[in-house]
Amino acid sequence: MIVKVGMEALFTSALGLQAPWVVEDVKLDTAKHRIDFEVGCQQARWACPQCGAVDQAVHDRLRRSWRHLDFFQFEAWLHAEVPRIGCSACGKTTQLPVPWAREGSGFTLLFEALALSMCQEGLAVRQAARMLRMRDKQLWRRIDHYVGEARRKQDMSKVSFVGIDETSLRKGQQYVTVVHDLDEKRLLFAVPGKDHKTIEAFAEDLEAHGGERTAIAQACMDMSTAFLKGATLYLPNALVSYDRFHVVALANEAMDEVRSAEWKTEFALVVDELGELSAKERRSILWGMRRNPETWSAVQTHAMHWLQRANLKSARAWRLKMALREVFAKARSHNQAAAAAADLLAWISWARRSRLDPFKRLAATLKTHFDAVVRGMLDNRSNAFVEAMNGLMQQAKRAARGFRTATNFINIAYLRLSKLTHLPPSPFVPAMHR
Repeated sequence: MIVKVGMEALFTSALGLQAPWVVEDVKLDTAKHRIDFEVGCQQARWACPQCGAVDQAVHDRLRRSWRHLDFFQFEAWLHAEVPRIGCSACGKTTQLPVPWAREGSGFTLLFEALALSMCQEGLAVRQAARMLRMRDKQLWRRIDHYVGEARRKQDMSKVSFVGIDETSLRKGQQYVTVVHDLDEKRLLFAVPGKDHKTIEAFAEDLEAHGGERTAIAQACMDMSTAFLKGATLYLPNALVSYDRFHVVALANEAMDEVRSAEWKTEFALVVDELGELSAKERRSILWGMRRNPETWSAVQTHAMHWLQRANLKSARAWRLKMALREVFAKARSHNQAAAAAADLLAWISWARRSRLDPFKRLAATLKTHFDAVVRGMLDNRSNAFVEAMNGLMQQAKRAARGFRTATNFINIAYLRLSKLTHLPPSPFVPAMHR
C-alpha cells in the first residue's frame, strides 16, 4: 500500500534543501519499507555550470535518483528532474549539479558521509556495506574517492621525524611500505612494495604536500637493507635509528631458532632436563618463552620454572632474549647514550660467547648497526608508536578483508590512521549536549 503524506515543507527542511529546490511529493510504501521523495525545481534560467555565463535557458530535464539516509526504519530515495543547461556563450549543454549529491554518484552526500564514518570508526567494509544495504564495491569506490580528495589537501610541511615499516597483505606474497609521522602520530604514506624505491616515492609525495625531503632529521625503521639504501639516497639529512620493536623481534627469532633445532635434534636430552614435566607442560614452554613473565599462565609458570634451571641451549637463548629486553628497558629509564652503548656492548659480548649461532649472528648485526640501534634505544616516541601502529595496521587488514588489494588496504589505512582533516563529517551529531 502506498500512502501519500502531505508534509512536503517539513521534509524539505529535514533534507536540508534550499530554494529553488523543494520536496513536491512524498510516497511511503510500508510493504517495501521504502520512502520516496520527489524533489522539484521550477526555475527556468540558470548560470552555465561550464563557463559561468548567467541567465541561460534550461535545455531539458533528466530524471535522476539517489539513495539517502534512512528515515526511521524506511529506506529513503530522492528523485528529481535535473535541468540541463543549454549555454549560448560556450555552446555546451551541461547538467546542473545538485546540492545534495556529487556528480555521478547514486548516493547523497549525507549517505556517503555516514558510510565513510562507519568504516573509519572500526567496522569492516563488508560489514558496513551489509548494514547499509549496498554492495561492497560501491562502498570501496566511495572510500577511494574521499580518501584521495582528503589526502590531496593534507599538509606535510612540518614533518621531520618519520617511522618506516613494511607489512604484508598476504603471508609471503604482497608487501606494503608505510611511513608514519612520529611527531603527529599519523600515517603519512603507503605504497606497494618494500624496496628502496618506496622511499623515493615517499620523498616525492612529501614534497607534493608541502614538505621537504631535506627536512627529515630522523628515520626510524627496521634493519632492512633496502630501507637503509632508500633513506641514504632520498632522505639525505636523516639519521637512521632502529626501533626496539624490531630489534627484540630479531632476538625472538633467534631464540625460536635455537629452541626448534634443539628440540628436533636433542629431544631425549630435553625430556631428561625437564624432569617431571608432562608433554602438555613441555609444549607450553614454546609460548612461555615468547611471552612476558607477567602474562604466563599457571602451566607456563610451572614449565618455565623447570626450563630456567635446565642446562639447555633453549634456556640460554631465553636468558639472552630477556637480557636484551632489559637493556632496552634500562635505556628508556635513564635515556643516556653512553650508558645505553655500554649495556649493549656487554650484551653483544655475551651473545658472541654464547656458542649459539643465531645469537652470534644477531650480535654481529647489532655491532654493524651499533649507532643506529643506540639511537633507537633512546627514542621512546618511536618505540611506543611503532608498536602501536603494528596493531592498528593489523586491524586495517581485517577491515579490508574480502577485497584485500593493495589499493583498498592502503585506503583503509589512510582513512583510519592518517588523521585526515578534510573528510566529510558524520551526519550523526548529537541533538544536544549530553
